Amino acid sequence: MATKSKSKAVFLTGSLMGHVTRMSLTTSIGLMAIFAVDFVDMVFISMLGNDALAAAVGYAGTLLFFTNSVNVGLSIAAGALVARELGAGRHEQARQFGTSVAVLGTVVGLIVSMTVLFNLTFLLSLLGAEDEVLRLAARYTSIILPTMWVMAMAMTGMAVLRAYGDARRSMLATIYGGVANAVLDPILIFAVGLGLDGAAIASVIARICMLVAAVGPAVRVHRGFGRPSLQQLRADIRPVGAIAVPAVLTNIATPIGNAIVIREIAQFGTDAVAGMAVIGRLLPVAFSVIFALSGAIGPIVGQNFGAGQYDRVKQSFLAGVKFTAVYVCLMAATLFLLRASIADLFQAQGETRALIYLFCGPLALASFFNGMIFVANASFNNLGHPVYSTWVNWGRHTLGTWPFAVAGAHIAGAPGVLMGQALGGVIFAGVCWVMVRRVVSKLATPQPMEPFAGQNRLQALFGRRGW
Repeated sequence: MATKSKSKAVFLTGSLMGHVTRMSLTTSIGLMAIFAVDFVDMVFISMLGNDALAAAVGYAGTLLFFTNSVNVGLSIAAGALVARELGAGRHEQARQFGTSVAVLGTVVGLIVSMTVLFNLTFLLSLLGAEDEVLRLAARYTSIILPTMWVMAMAMTGMAVLRAYGDARRSMLATIYGGVANAVLDPILIFAVGLGLDGAAIASVIARICMLVAAVGPAVRVHRGFGRPSLQQLRADIRPVGAIAVPAVLTNIATPIGNAIVIREIAQFGTDAVAGMAVIGRLLPVAFSVIFALSGAIGPIVGQNFGAGQYDRVKQSFLAGVKFTAVYVCLMAATLFLLRASIADLFQAQGETRALIYLFCGPLALASFFNGMIFVANASFNNLGHPVYSTWVNWGRHTLGTWPFAVAGAHIAGAPGVLMGQALGGVIFAGVCWVMVRRVVSKLATPQPMEPFAGQNRLQALFGRRGW
């Protein structure tokens, strides 16, 4: 009986702004724990007094972000499918989808990590890493990358917990990982004397802690996973792939956009790359709530869509946008006041300090437009239009990044690259607004549960529906 009460669709009633706020803040606390540890990692590494180490982490982080985007895409599929089935009252089907995504995540994680490891030096060179920085980045990446499948399982477990409305346990999983990392970092980096290797080993142990803390409650409390079977996996591949393939493609676009930016930044020297590495750690700490919005609002939209409550679906999107606007304004003001202290914390000088000041000024406000894109993509993924997210994200991180970053580099150097990237985000946020309004205006029309119904995969991605 306890299991049934905990497994009901909890977002079908109550204040939508309350649900969005609670889910976003709770999810963000867990994310902030992980991002804060990455931030502290960079502080510790900066204390070693070698700019090449900070630059190496910047390059490695870009590549690891790419591989982790695959995990994010699969977790989006798990959250969307489980939430939708719960909203429709099909609890056993929700359990099956969670299990299938977990198995697929493990297999894909092993394949992708091995492929990247075999081409590691080549891929880091494409990003602009050279000489000592290349060697250090390759070593750091090679320690963390083999645990990609661990992270896939952990993220799927957290997505299933959020789909059941259990944001607290999802948050605790990331907090446990963050605490483990925070405790082990100074011990392994300084006390044991492992330096950069110590930071990587601490991250590996933290991932294992997250796996245990996420999958355990999902099984014990909600029965969110069952015993996997080949027959069940075959039956679920099509509906899982219908969301997972576009979601993975959507998330791969983000590190590609980051790779474009860091390659443009690299031409301005190690100081500029180090500045980008600091921003890369500071951004998710400051705006973890906005990053959490995508995972937080998805179950709310998914459950109400599965239950046919279309008015609440529309209101959920608007609540997400309003929440984004309030949070970004408050955090941008905080960063502006603390900009000197943040730069001093990293002993930043020259180009590094200039980029940190830029981020803590006008670029922080531009995060509102990124937040709007996150909310829109979560809505697309849960409303049977995951391909829209793919097109938007690829457009934002290619056409909305490369030409603006190149033009900005010519006009204003390294700061111009970041300003150009932000301008592209403004344009594509406007595109998202128009597309979401179009999708939600048609919700009264019966929607197919299979997003690719009547089409093969290529038709769905590139044909009429894809556009």
